[in-house]
Amino acid sequence: MPIILVQKLVKRFGYKMVLKGMEFTAEPGEFVGLLGPNGAGKTTFLRILASLSRPTMGLVRLAGYQLPQQAAGVRANLGVLSHQPLLYGDLTGEENLQFFGRMYAVDGLEARIGEVLELVDLSRRGQDLVRTYSRGMAQRLAIARAVIHDPGILLLDEPYTGLDQDASVMLDTVLKQIAAQGRTVVMTSHDLVRTADLCSRFDVLSRGKIIASASREEIPQDGLLAFYRTAISAPAEPLREAVHA
Repeated sequence: MPIILVQKLVKRFGYKMVLKGMEFTAEPGEFVGLLGPNGAGKTTFLRILASLSRPTMGLVRLAGYQLPQQAAGVRANLGVLSHQPLLYGDLTGEENLQFFGRMYAVDGLEARIGEVLELVDLSRRGQDLVRTYSRGMAQRLAIARAVIHDPGILLLDEPYTGLDQDASVMLDTVLKQIAAQGRTVVMTSHDLVRTADLCSRFDVLSRGKIIASASREEIPQDGLLAFYRTAISAPAEPLREAVHA
């Protein structure tokens, strides 16, 4: 049973149709790289999954809960990270995590804060104000915020934006640890090298639909760019490179 199930998803903004009958599934533990040109609808799709935007038509179900009717159930099983950390700069790292942990009614919150700070390698900076953090440190704390309630699903929208090389390498390590814990991850990114290294599956969103999909094993080494270019240059009819199990 897919942990994320999307069928015939349509999203309109006025007369503009961004998603045009989109189909998507993700199994428990998959790390899906969602690729596509600018304006393809990747962020719109993640916002719908995160219950931040309502679908115009179609079925959207996460962790057994249907959107938009059961948004509270979805949010309890979901962590979200974008290129903006969405943290409070005048609070410490620990205070930020306390705030979000209380929102989710996390049991044993103090112990959990210690766990997630260790996960993102910020244990020594937990009592410092977030406004003193570097961009990379803030992004790592944002990951801790996203997983404080131990969600089964994590949505990442361009998480590497604005990070330097060292911060990106550190984020690689954290995301690999997150994935190794068995979470289902859906990530948008323009960085194909990092996407190729992290993800177990690659979907290409273009013209309002998933037009190609392949597992890591189906793509030759260093072949993700060729796969992507072939997909987006294909005719307008939907192309399925692989059928998900």
